[in-house]
Amino acid sequence: MASAADTARSGHATPSGALEAAKQRFAKKNQLDLVRFTNSGTEANLHAIQGARRFTGKKKVVVFSGGYHGGCYLFPDNHPAENCVDKDDWIVAEFNDIEDAKRKIEESEDVAAVLVEGMQGRGPYLVGTHDFLQQVQSSAKKDGAVFILDEVQTSRLSPGRLQELENLTPDITTLGKFLGGGITFGAFGGRADIMRGYDPREKNSLGNSGTFNNNTLGMTAGYTGLAQVYAAQVSREFNVMGDQFRQRLPSLSHGTKMTVTDLGTILGIHFLHDGKKELKNYQDRLENRDLSMLFWIEMMEDGFWISQQGSLAVILGTIWVELEKFVNSVEKFLQRHASLLEVRMVGEESRL
Repeated sequence: MASAADTARSGHATPSGALEAAKQRFAKKNQLDLVRFTNSGTEANLHAIQGARRFTGKKKVVVFSGGYHGGCYLFPDNHPAENCVDKDDWIVAEFNDIEDAKRKIEESEDVAAVLVEGMQGRGPYLVGTHDFLQQVQSSAKKDGAVFILDEVQTSRLSPGRLQELENLTPDITTLGKFLGGGITFGAFGGRADIMRGYDPREKNSLGNSGTFNNNTLGMTAGYTGLAQVYAAQVSREFNVMGDQFRQRLPSLSHGTKMTVTDLGTILGIHFLHDGKKELKNYQDRLENRDLSMLFWIEMMEDGFWISQQGSLAVILGTIWVELEKFVNSVEKFLQRHASLLEVRMVGEESRL
């Protein structure tokens, strides 16, 4: 980091050593033929979509209800959000619905790409089933659409990201967040024939300009983090610890309105009116907002920060005793507010 700061923080030209190290490390680790850098995961998805459109000559993109691919790529229900760009070019399928995904991808016209999160971050953290993700991949390849896997939040789950866990081979992968070591960062990459659309030597190539795209500081932080801090074995051990930690919480939630969805070191803690334990998609989530806010406030009072929507990502280096303290805080919360958290029968008056 100090070396990178001494050289240059950003600029229209990047020192060759930092750039080559970043490229080689990211391409090798993420099994990408070619990779390009951006300012954020949002931009990575934007460029991945545009690259798919250029490659296929088509416009439509199949996405999934509840999906979030950046500030201008949000699909809260079965339609794009108000601030979503290209609002007429989206086909929204149900997340974790195999038949709907198959139908929307294979039977729709003018489909350039299929864009999916293996675990939806906005859910928070609703996990795609193995069969669902395999069907999405199969249908995309059958239709000739570019299969884009958004790993902006899930790349931390294993050395080969979520796609390694689910045996997926996306055409394009989008990345961001922790990979920049705390510096603004995003990346997208994959098949060389698709990525060549951004090669300025190609006719009618796409642009990938941006003041901070050549961010030496972010590239060096990411390269150093992957090489020296979050190496493959560390990643495996960290997520094993996450698996052990997250198994403690569902057992506490039986008979309550609390539901836990999780994978590795990433968890979603939900408070639902019906206490439903199996959440397939965003439509299944009948949130009790008052309980969610109460939980958020009381966890902060106990010294634990989670998002207001209930997402929690374990920080690398967290010791087990701190995770035990969090489990104890959750258990005390459930005991303290047992009357509010009890799942009541249909027809009974709700207390909150």
